[in-house]
Amino acid sequence: MSKFTRIPENTFKEIVINAGLLATNFNPKTAEVAESELMGATSGGTSFAATPSFIDYGEDIDNCPANTMELKRIDSIEAKLSGTFVSLNTALGKKLAAAADETEGKIVPRSALSEEDFADIWLIGDYSGENGNGYIAIRLINALNTGGLQITTQNKAKGQFAFEFTGHYSIKNPEIVPYELYIKQEIGA
Repeated sequence: MSKFTRIPENTFKEIVINAGLLATNFNPKTAEVAESELMGATSGGTSFAATPSFIDYGEDIDNCPANTMELKRIDSIEAKLSGTFVSLNTALGKKLAAAADETEGKIVPRSALSEEDFADIWLIGDYSGENGNGYIAIRLINALNTGGLQITTQNKAKGQFAFEFTGHYSIKNPEIVPYELYIKQEIGA
């Protein structure tokens, strides 16, 4: 076998498997998610991206090379979670509408946001781990559906509800990046 045709020995202990789930709350210490905190069923998986934007303080300095590491700063990080729900209830419908109120099954959109419209969302997936019982979790902080309310129906097909939740910084704690990543190789370890 060739010297460079191989994979790390721990590969099968470090694989994320299955589609995972979306929840409104998750306890990383106990790895428990209550049924009432599941947001809905998805189709096609879920995507997460954390994209930093940078400032290069050396770009306008004569004789300074572009991308000098000592002069590079992170301006902000855009964290997004996107996918498609195939189930819907009033709580999820309110979240998908972004700014809305719900009363007795009626969702009324608002043209102004309130702090209550922002809430953490968790993406939790199985992680192969040591004994196949670990997890990977992403907490999207101060999430808001910025993709708009989208409902697609087709003949002889399930309804689809696309989403794009964006994490938000807060003026109260501007140093907190709007996401966290947890990797637990084995629950209970």
